[in-house]
Amino acid sequence: MAKTVEEILAQSPEKAVEELRRKSVELPAWDDLKKQYDPNKHAVMDRGKYPDVVNNDGSLESVTRITLDLQRLAAKRTTELCFGIPVKRIYSAQSDGEKEVAKAIESILKRNRIESVNIERGNMLFASCEVATIWFATEEPNTLYGFESRLKLRCRSYSPVNGDSIYPLYDAETNDLTALSFGYTRRDGDKDIEYLDVYTANRHIRYRNEGEWTEEISERTVIGKIPAVYCCRPTPAWEDTSNIVNEMEWALSRNGNYLRNNSRPFLAVFVDEEMSFNTSPQGEHYAKDVGQYPKGSDIRYITWEQAIENLKYYVGELRQSFFTQLQLPDWSYENMKSAPMSGEARKQMFIDAQLKVKDESGRLLEMLDREINVIKAFLKIMMPGKDRDIDSLQVESVITPFMINDDKETIGNLMSATGGKPILSQREGIENLGWSADPDETLRQIQEESNADAFELTI
Repeated sequence: MAKTVEEILAQSPEKAVEELRRKSVELPAWDDLKKQYDPNKHAVMDRGKYPDVVNNDGSLESVTRITLDLQRLAAKRTTELCFGIPVKRIYSAQSDGEKEVAKAIESILKRNRIESVNIERGNMLFASCEVATIWFATEEPNTLYGFESRLKLRCRSYSPVNGDSIYPLYDAETNDLTALSFGYTRRDGDKDIEYLDVYTANRHIRYRNEGEWTEEISERTVIGKIPAVYCCRPTPAWEDTSNIVNEMEWALSRNGNYLRNNSRPFLAVFVDEEMSFNTSPQGEHYAKDVGQYPKGSDIRYITWEQAIENLKYYVGELRQSFFTQLQLPDWSYENMKSAPMSGEARKQMFIDAQLKVKDESGRLLEMLDREINVIKAFLKIMMPGKDRDIDSLQVESVITPFMINDDKETIGNLMSATGGKPILSQREGIENLGWSADPDETLRQIQEESNADAFELTI
């Protein structure tokens, strides 16, 4: 029978750390993923697999090495599709107390720049397959969230991309997260010290390794749950397409060698007698090769006839296959420029990508919903007496796939459907525009100005 987290923590530090570092989920190792994610670690850069050329005189001639940073691009594109349009939170606030709590949650998220945090977490997740964010409070009296508070909430994200290790521990029967541990290394004086922070529903323990593991911090957590969120996925954003990228890199690099050696103009002579004088100079730095030949010789330039169109077709098909398999739009400037499209056609480009975001949104929404619950748990301490409003407030996170919208066309269609009648009130128009920090006050001022203008006309 598996040990409980309490039983694990009751052991010696060495034994506890050993068991906490046994991952409950099977994910690809970052050391393996990094070889695909970092173009400098691709096979074409490996001099063991693709060595430079040693000339007869012993000099070393560098071969062409062309890398394509498409795996990193796939992670970034997937993040942009999921979080390019900020996550929207819908609050079902009914009472004044619930509305106050809703404003506090939004203020906390805004102060922590949650939009940037989501972009950062997306890039980490889609590259390394896992990310975790810890929320913590510091003692700092403030009014940043619309009410007086003695605590200030902050967050920090961990990922193998940053050199961190994440160890989630799940209950074998309920599959609930019972502990979340973070391994990292920090510089202390002239030494690198290894740490392991462990968070459970009621405890925070920090282990320190200086030759052997010791317990450095042991304290209680007061919010009644793990103050962190964890998200993982079985494969990176580029999935099983690294072989396609490698094939493109090999094709371009090998072709680059031929272009380098054969693209120089070469002046040749055709004669019926053997010639053994005035040989052509050799070397890449020469602009052309010239020789002196007998009178009456046939002299002309020899060009390298290479089927460049075949290479363009081959690489183009591989690139298209890469984006097609990953359900990602290839919206590079060159691609968009070469294929002029209408606004409706550009929308169609994102259909596959929108379906991809729907597939990804399950685990992301689970992380975001749990994050709201963690913040609400902190608010019970920061806003005493509001426990009932905090618990009753329902919050729904909505992920909107990125797409190109033509608002003018949408408004025109809606007004046509209503026979030319307005489709929004003036206040809703001001709020949706987003230029005003207080739509009600802006509407009041507009009405006052309109009344003043009407009064002047009657005089």
